[in-house]
Amino acid sequence: MSDSDELRKVAKRVVWFKPPEETLNEPTLFLAHVMTYGTLADIVTTMKFYSDADFDCVLCNPPAGIFDIRSWNYWNLRFRHEPVPPLPSRNLPSPDVQRVSAP
Repeated sequence: MSDSDELRKVAKRVVWFKPPEETLNEPTLFLAHVMTYGTLADIVTTMKFYSDADFDCVLCNPPAGIFDIRSWNYWNLRFRHEPVPPLPSRNLPSPDVQRVSAP
């Protein structure tokens, strides 16, 4: 098995809704999913190819809607981000925003 085959297997498992090659072209998305949904084996495999700085960088600019509270707290404590910042969230428009209706 080649190195890229190992990562493709991880990508296929943790980002099930995209082709692995597409996932691997988006490292922040890929790493955030590994950090949230990855097994220990997935994390060990991914750490062969990405540095601690790469993982830490995901925490500094995290994609919203991927991390759960447990994973978010674990990885922030692992990289000594204390106090742990709030979980990233999506900003949805207020229901008070007037919508333009189609004719």
